[in-house]
Amino acid sequence: MLDMELIRKDREAVATALAKRLDPAEANRALDEIQRLDQERRALIMEIDAERQRRKAEARAYAEAKRSGVTPEPVAPEAERKQLAELESQLDEVQSRLRTTMSELPNLPADDVVAGGKEANRVVRTFGEPPAVEKIRDHVELSKALGLVDHERGVKLGGSGFWMYTGLGARLEWALVNWLIEQNIQAGYEFLLPPHLLLDSAGFAAGQFPKFYDDVYHLDKQSAPRGQFLLPTAETAILGAFQDEILETAKLPLKAFAYTPCYRREAAGSHSDERGTVRGHQFNKVEIFQFTLPEQAGAALEAMVGHVEGLVEKLGLHFQTSLLAAGDSSAAMKKTLDVEVWMPSTGKYKEVSSVSWGGDYQARRAAIRYREPGGKQTRFVHTLNGSALATSRLFPAILEQFQQPDGSVVVPEVLRDKLGTDRLTPVR
Repeated sequence: MLDMELIRKDREAVATALAKRLDPAEANRALDEIQRLDQERRALIMEIDAERQRRKAEARAYAEAKRSGVTPEPVAPEAERKQLAELESQLDEVQSRLRTTMSELPNLPADDVVAGGKEANRVVRTFGEPPAVEKIRDHVELSKALGLVDHERGVKLGGSGFWMYTGLGARLEWALVNWLIEQNIQAGYEFLLPPHLLLDSAGFAAGQFPKFYDDVYHLDKQSAPRGQFLLPTAETAILGAFQDEILETAKLPLKAFAYTPCYRREAAGSHSDERGTVRGHQFNKVEIFQFTLPEQAGAALEAMVGHVEGLVEKLGLHFQTSLLAAGDSSAAMKKTLDVEVWMPSTGKYKEVSSVSWGGDYQARRAAIRYREPGGKQTRFVHTLNGSALATSRLFPAILEQFQQPDGSVVVPEVLRDKLGTDRLTPVR
């Protein structure tokens, strides 16, 4: 959520930043409505405060008259008491509308984030060269020949957009998860295993609700009167775990990570670059997260991107890192860099991690603050998150980049001890 004070003081700057990801007319209409509601809210507060002060003065005068033996003036009649209740009801309604309108605005992109969509993304780094593959097979063909993924039985169990890892495929997936857990612990992140069912308040805090409410799986209201949904990413859970807290300044940055399956209403694509395990309704991901002081956020973003790049590099995969344009970034984020692995079968790069800086946007929605040592005022922390990593994207990249002419796949060196083999061979 944006800072209301910033909108009051520098609306033009806010409108200019929003125009990077919204139609300028749409952004200005939203800001007009926000400022109108804000003025109405402030006028109601002043009116209510004045009425309360008047009543307090009347009550004091009444009590003083009684103590002095003078016949007191009657206190406010019932009609006036009802009038105050009506004003308070109006204020509640206006504040609710203001909060809803504010919550629908996206974050302000960072200064170095350009306007536009995917076409405006910019590659900032590249690791290695695309591997020379003599006879390219895609990951779906390879996973079937190697007996790693059973797509048919996955569909039988869950429907379209689901799969089932089998045999060495299940072991490879689990080896990746365990290796990533070890690497993130070594990098100083605290390991969390959060619930997979979250309250709607966590979705709002992360900036996913209300706009993307229909993109997740919700429990019915009878089963979950407070509103619950299956988490779409551990980012939502880690952020939500610290809602309404004041964090100790000395402990910032606070670094945490979680492993969870992720559940999403994805439009499972039939395109060649979205087949197999690349896109589905349930997939595994390890997510890193940081809560920082505002002045720590820039360095934290660089460190997190470097950490993620290091993980992909250790796996020996060819990849690139791109700075996303405003229109291709999550609405809750100021700045996002994607780490993208090369997929030989499509001749394209596919994102395995988005590392993002949210500024204080999520912290405002979640009321996560810090207090300077010795100070009384609290300020909002900054939040950052990143996949480290999404295994359902790593899995096909490993198969395709390390495939051999004989149909086998070489296992990345860092996974061999966990998998118990250095090569995956076709099932006979």
